[in-house]
Amino acid sequence: MQEAETNAGAGELRDLNENYIRSVAEADVGWFDRNLSDDFLNTNPDGGLVDRRGFLAQIAKPVTISGLKCEDVRIRTFGDTAIIHARTVYRKPDGQRGAGRYTDIWNRQDGRWLCVAAHVTRG
Repeated sequence: MQEAETNAGAGELRDLNENYIRSVAEADVGWFDRNLSDDFLNTNPDGGLVDRRGFLAQIAKPVTISGLKCEDVRIRTFGDTAIIHARTVYRKPDGQRGAGRYTDIWNRQDGRWLCVAAHVTRG
């Protein structure tokens, strides 16, 4: 995984990002339940906007892709706010390669990072 970090302390965010991707691949709702803010919002690839509850319901569904990995990870921090940009690669159910990009916004609340928003695209 390649990454660019603009601030010290981005290692914790790198770990959170890796677990975010792992949790998508494994439908790990519990991880997301612990690491999303109460007011989390996600923009889906189709342009739909879902709240925390809707996102957790999406994650709980069986995963149809395989080999999900992130590349070109860029972590930028601005005080108690961080933005993570990255590219994803995966295999679609028919075996074809797929790719996309995502942007996650994290905010430090009560001493820990919580994801407050995400935006996902797929090609």
